[in-house]
This record gives sequence, structure tokens and C-alpha cells, in this order.
Amino acid sequence: MNLFSDIRDLVLDRLAGLAESGALPGGLDLANVAVEPPRDPAHGDMATNAAMVLAKPAGMKPRDIAEALAAALGDDDRIATAEVAGPGFLNLRLAQGVWAGLVEGVLADGEAYGRSTMGQGETVNVEYVSANPTGPLHVGHTRGAVFGDALASLLDHAGYAVTREYYINDGGAQVDVLARSAYERYREACGQAPEIAEGLYPGEYLIPVGEALKETYGESLLDKGEAEWLADVRDFATDKMMEMIRADLAALGVSMDVYFSEKSLYGTGRIEAAIDDLDAKGLIYRGTLEPPKGKLPEDWEPREQTLFRSTDYGDDVDRPIRKSDESWTYFAPDIAYHYDKVSRGFDQLIDVFGADHGGYVKRMKAAVAALSDQKVPLDIKLTQLVRLYKNGEPFKMSKRAGNFVTLRDVVDQVGPDVTRFVMLTRKNDAPLDFDFDKVLEQSKDNPVFYVQYAHARVHSVLRKAAEQGVALTDRPKLEDEAELAVAKKLAEWPRLVEIAARGHEPHRIAFYLYDLASEFHTLWNKGNENTALRFLQEGDPVASAEKIALPRAVGVVISAGLGILGVTPVEEMR
Repeated sequence: MNLFSDIRDLVLDRLAGLAESGALPGGLDLANVAVEPPRDPAHGDMATNAAMVLAKPAGMKPRDIAEALAAALGDDDRIATAEVAGPGFLNLRLAQGVWAGLVEGVLADGEAYGRSTMGQGETVNVEYVSANPTGPLHVGHTRGAVFGDALASLLDHAGYAVTREYYINDGGAQVDVLARSAYERYREACGQAPEIAEGLYPGEYLIPVGEALKETYGESLLDKGEAEWLADVRDFATDKMMEMIRADLAALGVSMDVYFSEKSLYGTGRIEAAIDDLDAKGLIYRGTLEPPKGKLPEDWEPREQTLFRSTDYGDDVDRPIRKSDESWTYFAPDIAYHYDKVSRGFDQLIDVFGADHGGYVKRMKAAVAALSDQKVPLDIKLTQLVRLYKNGEPFKMSKRAGNFVTLRDVVDQVGPDVTRFVMLTRKNDAPLDFDFDKVLEQSKDNPVFYVQYAHARVHSVLRKAAEQGVALTDRPKLEDEAELAVAKKLAEWPRLVEIAARGHEPHRIAFYLYDLASEFHTLWNKGNENTALRFLQEGDPVASAEKIALPRAVGVVISAGLGILGVTPVEEMR
């Protein structure tokens, strides 16, 4: 059920009728005709831009089209009034019975209300987190994990077939540094003083890894040179780090479908295959790049390199894929990884990266466009920094991590539900302040509490109704403007899901839930003053049943929205 879609269908039907009667030219493109909430609710329940977008192709004045459309809509019993405004906007007011029918439809659909078929089963790969397996996840990874997971759930809700994927960066020099760091903790476990040299990872999280190495190898590695133990310790430590990362993600409620190892690309011909594909398309060549911007010529040492012609696909410069020693640049395995994703047949790719990957966007989009012959779109979402505060001060670093605040630090302080919701209270590309005190406040200023409190209030009403033996009905009786305001907000949910999914913007779900909760709390508070608006009407079980249909519908939508965000809806506040 999608009321906005239903009314748009009505508008399109009436436009077709006007064309058939000769009041409008035939063959007009109606794709851009929209029906949406008016900017000012005082103007009506819905508005359509039909006259404005059709005026030029029809060769008519917008107001003339609007007036003809208003008259044509008048015979539908869902339309109470259709009023032309300004140069040709058309504001619609719906009959009061429509809103009661809307609530009834929400209750009939249950959790299916708001689910969309927009995606048509298209396959989407959402890659997120993808942290180096060299330590625990930090707060920046937390935001990326929450955003990526909520986006995947949102797309699923909108009818896409989603794969959640983590790219394990275990093929670069950083895992050798991990191995050397773990070896020092192994030496410590064997009773020797660790030598945490500059450049190694100092965090205490490697102490259990060192102890596990001793349990597995005894002291047999102490007398061996690095060349003998490096590979084994690297694999051992990487596996332990990934166990910790999986546990951290589980604590946040995140579960991946695929863990893809960068190391699997090396020595298997997979990087070569991806580069050969680009080479066959004439996109690989030997050349010399211009000096980077801001460099003086004398600071630049020109050298011939193997380059990918990424400027053919919108990049600023062509990109090296081999270093001067003919080893692969870091970009080459990334190309191969995305070649693998394209080869797996996904219709869309989404990468969620941290703010420091801004310079990476154009080159990766160019690579995917080239590899897929521009058939597979890649959207790269950057998550901006999170600033942590506690007691009015910046939150201190984690001793366990060595130099940053971990995901576990945050979840242990406030829990996964609060963490997830707060991380989605800003658009992904805007910085976010996370105040440990404020996110636990029980006030309207705390969106997590405000939304959860609305859901708990719904269930409080239902418990009391059950105690009073009230028999439920799905058909409400809506009379007051505050009741209608809640119903009208419920009507926006299916439309909002599609807009958020289309824009890859899960934060819109959090914003919507706050607005819905606000309308519901307003109605609740009016009931404190006006007994006729209370959900439970003393001594009148029939009226009570009609009244509680609306909060029941609110509970359905809040539960669905929180589900997309990965937040557990509470039934009782403690």
C-alpha cells in the first residue's frame, strides 16, 4: 500500500483522459509528474507538479493545465478539494475517510507496509568496513559499519537482492608489520622483554595473540630468523585479528555474507586477468605522468610507468598500476577485486569508505566503468569523522588499542542500539558529534530515546487494553487534527523508503522516525488535556478499540524503521 503512489496513478489516469478528450496534446512524457507532500502542510495533503512539467511540451499555460486537471480529479471520492496555486501548482486535500483507510491498510499489511518492489530483484553488492586486519575496529569503522549495514537493509526493504561484503586487506606490507608486532608479544609471552620499535603496533590487543602463538609453537620460533617465521606468524596473527573483527561486528549487530581476501588475488593470475581485460580495451600504456599539482619541476622526477587510461572515464589523471620495480601498485589489486565483483554479475556496486578516501573515488569509478563497459554503476559513499565527547571533554584514547577509540569502547559505553541510531542521525558525508552523556539522556533532544519512547508508549497502551479486555479493530475513528497528522505521517513511509533507497541515504529513515514519534507524542500529550483523545476510553471498549488502531499502526512503522537501522524496538522503558 502506497497512498502517494495511488494518488499519482490517479493523476496520470486523469491526464490520459484529458489527452484523449483533446484538452491536452497526446504523447506527452509523464515520467516527471510527481505527487508529494506540500512544503507547507497548510496548503493541503498532497501536491502535484503536473501542470508545471507539462506546460512547455504541451505548449500551454501551466495554470490552464492545472485547472483542467483539478476539474478532472473532482469525480474521485478520495479527493475532497483540488486547488490551483501560484503559476500552476495543484494542491490536493483528501477525504477524511482516506486516512482511516490508510491506518486500516497499515494494520492489514503489518511488517510488509512500506516494503517496495522498486528494486525489482536487482543484485547489489555493498562493501563496507573493510578495515586492515591489524587491530580492533575504531570509531570511524563503527560509523562505516552502521551506515553500510543500514544501507544494505534499506535496499533489501526496497526490493533489491543485497550482498554484504568485507574486503580483507591482507595482501600489503601492513600485515608484515602486524606479524613483527605479534612476534614481539610472542617473545613477551616467552618471558622476554618485547621490543616495540617505532612503526610497530603497540596496542595491548596483541598480547593474547602472542600468548596464542606460544601455545601453538612453544618457544620454537625464538631461535629462528624472521625469514623463517614471518609467513606463519603473519597468517596466524591475521586470522586472530579477523576473529576479533568479526566479534566486534557481531557486538554491533553486523553480519557479513562474504569475506573476500586481498591475498587471494596475488599469485593466482587474477590481477593479471583484470589488467589484461583493460589492456584489450586499449586502456593500458607506458607513459610519463605530469608533476602533481603544487610540485615544482625540479622536485619532480619523471619516469616511464605502466598506466591505466582512467581519464577516458572521468578521472583527473591516468593512474599507475605498476611501480618502477614492476611490482603492482596498491591500485592494481583493487582493480582486480572490483573486476571479480563485476564478474560475479552484480547489477550495482556500492563501496563505503572513510573520509580519507576522497581522492580514491574517481579512479575506482573509472576502473569499474571500464571493466563493465559502463554497464555496472559504482556508488562510493564516504563517511566523515566522528568526534567523541564525555563529560564535556573529548573522549580519551583507548589504552588497549594504543592510539584510538575502539568500536568496543563505544558499544560497551552505550550499547549497540544507541550506537547505531546515533551514527545515523547525520548524513554520511557530514561530521558527527557523539556525546556519551547526551545519547543516554531521556529527553526530546535525544532522538534515540524519543523514538524508542514512542514505541514503548504504544505497547503500554496495548498492555492496558489487553488487561481491560478490549477487542481490537483495524478501522480507526479519526476526528482531531492531531490524529490526522499522525495518519498523514504514516502515509509518507512507503514513499520515504523508496526515496532513501534511491539516494542511498539511510539517515532519512532516522529523521522520519523522529518526525513520526514527534507527531505521536503530540497526540499523546493532547490526550492528557482532552479526554476524548485518549486511546483508552473508560467504560467504552468499542471506542477504545477504534482509538488504539492508530497507535498500533505507529508501532508497526516504528518497528519496521528501527529494523532497517538495525535497532531493537523496546516495548518498555526502564
